[in-house]
Amino acid sequence: MLLDDQGVVLQVNPEFERHAGHAPGQLLGRRAVTLDADPLHGGFALALEHCRTTRQPWQGVLLCRRANGDLRHQTTMIQPLEECPDGALRLLVIQYDVTGMRERELHDRQLLARLGDTVSRLPGTVFRLRQDAAGHLELLYASEGLMALTGLTPEQVMDDIERLLGRVTTEDRRRLEVALAQSAVSLEPCQLELRLDLPGGLRWLEARARPQRRRDGSTLWDGLLIEVTERKAEESRIRRLVSTDMLTGALNRRAFFEQGAAVHARALRQGQALPLAMLDLDHFKALNDTHGHAAGDLALQVFAATCRECLRPYDLFARIGGEEFVVVLVDTSLAEAWAILERLRRAVEEITLEVEGGEILRFTVSLGLANLPPDGNLDVALGDADRALYRAKHEGRNRICGPDGMTPPFSDADPT
Repeated sequence: MLLDDQGVVLQVNPEFERHAGHAPGQLLGRRAVTLDADPLHGGFALALEHCRTTRQPWQGVLLCRRANGDLRHQTTMIQPLEECPDGALRLLVIQYDVTGMRERELHDRQLLARLGDTVSRLPGTVFRLRQDAAGHLELLYASEGLMALTGLTPEQVMDDIERLLGRVTTEDRRRLEVALAQSAVSLEPCQLELRLDLPGGLRWLEARARPQRRRDGSTLWDGLLIEVTERKAEESRIRRLVSTDMLTGALNRRAFFEQGAAVHARALRQGQALPLAMLDLDHFKALNDTHGHAAGDLALQVFAATCRECLRPYDLFARIGGEEFVVVLVDTSLAEAWAILERLRRAVEEITLEVEGGEILRFTVSLGLANLPPDGNLDVALGDADRALYRAKHEGRNRICGPDGMTPPFSDADPT
């Protein structure tokens, strides 16, 4: 449209009728603001006034009304034309119908708002992590859930990722670095569990992310970070249940051999021997037959509690039979092991239990001590300890017997 300085339509192009819905003759000689959705207070009049007073172009989106009443969004450009033959100001108005684009934009904004609301309510945080070709990490995005997980806002971590990585435990940070390196090379999804050392204590998080390689050599991971502290606690509880003798709380047979193999492997790397002992309550069958299984169970429970009090937290203590127990003493010489077991034997000897009827019950334990060399076999060492236990029983019970031909006191230099 070509307008005069008052905004009256002087001329329109052939596309005008299809575009505006008005026949050219209907608008020629009338003010262009007639096209505005609100001719009196709409944006068209303000745009024309801007061009008249400043002699500068104007560009924006106006809401216009077609002849049939439909409202359309029009990208509008108004260009002042001052070089007219008669010297008067003219205004050239060019409009493009962008209603479809605006509707799609509005739809996309609504979708984005709903997505943002959904993401903000997730029990975790959505993130995008970037690692450049030099290996430097940068958090490009994190949803608001990061604050609940870590105590840090997304903005704080996007500004300096070390604020978050610095709270990851040392061991888990090394695992994270290895996992990211492997994922960056293989472009396979990355999944691992991490511990954060927070003021309120350790918190377990699980990260899952898919990588993509960029042309600049960097790698992006899009993923989800969720808290799994309760799940890890439940897994730990289940592991304890699976590996624990329900009556005494000691390790069960299966867990003993699993953990014993791990302790032995560590001792092998350090070139150390492991003292181990078989323990058997004396005359336990007679105790059960005389006082009943309830008294026998109580004796086993008190015996196990006494053993744990005499042993260190890192020593292995397991129930492998009815009244048979085994102990593996970690980072301990054979002489030191003898002293620990002797203290345990005396503590058991001092136990007094009051059973039904007010009768006081006492019992003792016999122990067989053996040594597991660094390159030895756990089953063989258990056999040696069992034979030493047999000798302790044969020699009168309530005593410790060591390896064949060896009696205390002996030094660490003695053969085993």
